[in-house]
This record gives sequence, structure tokens and C-alpha cells, in this order.
Amino acid sequence: MSTPAADLYRRHRFTAEEYHRMGEAGLFGEDDRVELIEGEIVEMTPIGSRHAGTVIRLNRLLGQAVGNGAIVATQSPLRLGAASEPEPDIALLRPRDDFYTTSHPGPADVLLLIEVAEASLRYDREVKIPLYARHGIAAVWLVDLAGRELTAHQHPAGDGYQQTRVVTDLAAVPLPGLSDLTVDLSGLF
Repeated sequence: MSTPAADLYRRHRFTAEEYHRMGEAGLFGEDDRVELIEGEIVEMTPIGSRHAGTVIRLNRLLGQAVGNGAIVATQSPLRLGAASEPEPDIALLRPRDDFYTTSHPGPADVLLLIEVAEASLRYDREVKIPLYARHGIAAVWLVDLAGRELTAHQHPAGDGYQQTRVVTDLAAVPLPGLSDLTVDLSGLF
């Protein structure tokens, strides 16, 4: 009779505080690409040129579109509860006088998260987007570089979103949480 693997061992789940102490103690190299997801330290896939260039393009386009109406954060930590600290590719955040120098943003600070996927598509769809939904992130975009597709997720409910749609008109994409603002993403792919 076989025993499920979960019965053979226990995993130690880290808190965000423990994760930060490990970083301060030098357990992660300066160039290590890791993030904390539900208590587990996850190695992120390397960023290729296409992925990096798309993030740079989105950063510029969003910055121009929102002006002072939001802060555009690129690959910065986001605190989701006590055991998760992902680093989404782009986050549109509510303006704050300290520019989040006193604490990482949390779910209430987020207007929109964007994940750019090249090698990470399945991980982003199956792990990160459900994580964002569980923590009440109002809107998430998934940019699928290989499929040349932008999928918008809104209205979190449990492990998913009540509204998920492929954006077909990239010329004037509405920005969630920013009344009547749009961004022209027609050159994204």
C-alpha cells in the first residue's frame, strides 16, 4: 500500500518576515530571482530580451497614460498576507507620498497588476493569477508573448476572476481604477 508523498514529509512554510531576514543574512545572491509564494521560495524564470523589452515598453506607455494618477512599479515586491511576496512585472499603484519606501504595497494599493509571460505562461495562469484573486487584487492583465494575446481579469472571486476576456482592440485599453483613462497598446506585439 503506497503512502501519499504529503504523509512522508512536512514542508516548512516561510513567512514574509523570515524571507526578508534570509535576504538580509545574504542567503540570496544579488542576482537571484526568487519570490515568496504561499510560504515557499520559488525561483523565477530568467528574463529574456523580448520579455524585458515588453516590460520596458509597458512601463513607458503606462507612465505616459497615468501621469500623476498612479505609480507605475516594475518588478517590485507586493505583500499578499503573511506568506506571499510576488514581484509582478508591472503594478499600477495608488499614489502615496512616500512612494512605498516605508512598506511594500498590499492588495488595497493595487489598481492593476500585469504579468508578462514568455516561459512563465503556465505558472502565471495556474499559480499567480489565482493567488492574486485570493488576495482581492481587482484587476490583472496577462500578456502572452508567444500567443500574442492580452487577457484581462477583473472582479476576483475565490481562486479566480468573474470576468476574463481577451482584449482584441489594443488601441484604447481602459485602465482599471482610473476613470476614463486608456492606454494605446497597439504596438505591444
